[in-house]
Amino acid sequence: MTTQIPEEWVDKKTGHRVVRLSRREGDNLSWYFHNYPFCADLGTGDGDKMVFRGQTDQGWQLFTVNLKTLALQQITEFSGDDVKLLEVLGRKRREAFYRQGDVVGAVNVDDGTLRQVSELPEGFSGSLATINSDETLIAGSYGEGKEPFLKHPRSVWFTAIYEAHLLHHLFTVDVETGALNDFYQENNWLNHLQFSPTDPKMLSYCHEGPWHRLHRMWLMDIDAQVPHKIHERTMDMEIAGHEFWSSDGKDIWFDLQMPKGETFFLAGYNLKSKEEVRYPLPAVQWSVHFTTSPDGKLFAGDGGGPNSVAKPNNGQWIYLFRPEGDRLNAERLCCLADHDYKLEPNVHFTPDMKWIIFRSNMHGESHIYAVEIEKGS
Repeated sequence: MTTQIPEEWVDKKTGHRVVRLSRREGDNLSWYFHNYPFCADLGTGDGDKMVFRGQTDQGWQLFTVNLKTLALQQITEFSGDDVKLLEVLGRKRREAFYRQGDVVGAVNVDDGTLRQVSELPEGFSGSLATINSDETLIAGSYGEGKEPFLKHPRSVWFTAIYEAHLLHHLFTVDVETGALNDFYQENNWLNHLQFSPTDPKMLSYCHEGPWHRLHRMWLMDIDAQVPHKIHERTMDMEIAGHEFWSSDGKDIWFDLQMPKGETFFLAGYNLKSKEEVRYPLPAVQWSVHFTTSPDGKLFAGDGGGPNSVAKPNNGQWIYLFRPEGDRLNAERLCCLADHDYKLEPNVHFTPDMKWIIFRSNMHGESHIYAVEIEKGS
């Protein structure tokens, strides 16, 4: 029960304060590491709010939490199993997006008001993933003919879809008019879409599949529609992925392993110079996902479990990384020894850069926590 889960404590191994944000019963999940969940809280005029998903008797719903007061608000009350809560937030529009059957909708994060954005073609299989910086377009992808593979275990279909080289599409939905634009196709599995946080036409995406068999990371101006490769593999079993944008839109950062599971880097690609910077990491400090602070001066990572690619053994931590010259100085913030890494923690810096938010099942139920960066405050 939730009453048995602590609301706040100081991590005995690190000395950092940890606070539970999801102070409600049931499982709760913060968003994937590169999906931005924050906007200013206009209701109180103080602090920021974060959108998250919470389990209820009617299924998963969207909630907000004020990061200063910890006040919770449920903003959706959907019923039925045809609703998909998208991890897409227009923070200036103050709308979170969802799909219900063939309808794309938006919910106001302050009062829960719903509006219809678009009605997609009947049976349209596209998955919406990211909103652009001026909040006019949501981008998504879909593949043709992959459904037969999905009936098999993931260990089979993941590689099978990649090897089939089925035709995949990139598309956008206009947030105001609802217009659908199927603007690009190629015979590769297209996934992991992220619009630039500053350039409304720049989209990053990946070729999905076994990382060691492909060039994963790509960029495209959605008007020019010319793919640009972000990183060139140079050795057998080299992998690069779990890419994410810097908040100023100048760099794309990613996990680089040369080769897989042996030599680790947090690497960054500069869009203007087309050059890379690489920070080496010991295996114990490798993370499933990394992120960067809003000012670009810090990084965070969510560690890795005993079955992760780095097999770090003692790497089950929330990490803070401070760049010092050509290396990263790592600090452990929160112990995740009791966390099941089948659930990805997915770290986020808060907008004020005082906390790192993550999700964990360390106490049984899945909950959302924040660990304070400053020790002993």
